[in-house]
Amino acid sequence: MASVPQVSTYAIDRYHFVSQWLHWITALLVLAILPIAWVMVVLPHESPWVGTLVMFHKSIGVTIFALILFRIFWRALNPAPPLPWTLEPWEAIAAKLSHVLLYVVFLVMPVSGYILSAASNHPVNYFNLFTLPPLPENKPLAKIADAVHVWTQWAVYALVAIHILGTAYHIIVKRDGVLDRMLPKQVNAD
Repeated sequence: MASVPQVSTYAIDRYHFVSQWLHWITALLVLAILPIAWVMVVLPHESPWVGTLVMFHKSIGVTIFALILFRIFWRALNPAPPLPWTLEPWEAIAAKLSHVLLYVVFLVMPVSGYILSAASNHPVNYFNLFTLPPLPENKPLAKIADAVHVWTQWAVYALVAIHILGTAYHIIVKRDGVLDRMLPKQVNAD
């Protein structure tokens, strides 16, 4: 009978608390923007909710873009902790590659969305506080941006699923404390 691996007791190299907050805020925004997108595209155009949902979708997208830019800047100044020694070489490569690809898609999605809107002569209002600078109307450019935006959504779904499944694998199978790297340090009550 196979035994269940025990959780390692070695010290966990954690991300800086700012990196942790940026990660979880980004995750919450991604989890918010997806259902908004799904609902806004199935509602009839004359629905009174469409305009509000589109505004929130665009605003959250712009926020994600800004957060990712800040995360890249922050990461340059505060490198990620070393990967745990428990990772196989292929796991380390997969982890690094999936993180780079997540950053790429979370930059491409908002940029393509902005170009799609702005080049279609649709303003991008940030939570109705201000409007992003418009672009000259350019239907061919908007069509390309639309295709990029639509196809990149599938990359987002795949990469987020891989990220979550990879975390679950480390929690359930490897039990190596990888998730703890992105969580605040727990203080023992003992």
